[in-house]
Amino acid sequence: MKRTEQPKSLARRKFLKGAGLTGAAAGVAAATLSGTEAKATAPVSGQTSGYRESEHVMKYYELARF
Repeated sequence: MKRTEQPKSLARRKFLKGAGLTGAAAGVAAATLSGTEAKATAPVSGQTSGYRESEHVMKYYELARF
């Protein structure tokens, strides 16, 4: 009997699945082992939630003008 080969698409799927899992694991490991704690910035105006015109939003508005 002849041995049938796996289709190439199945091999490609396995490779992409492995690459995705490796990337996710590396991200988790980097975040866990970094040793620094992420801290959120406090709102300047005392507002706790909602829309804020931060520096990057103002830059977007400036660049989006026609």
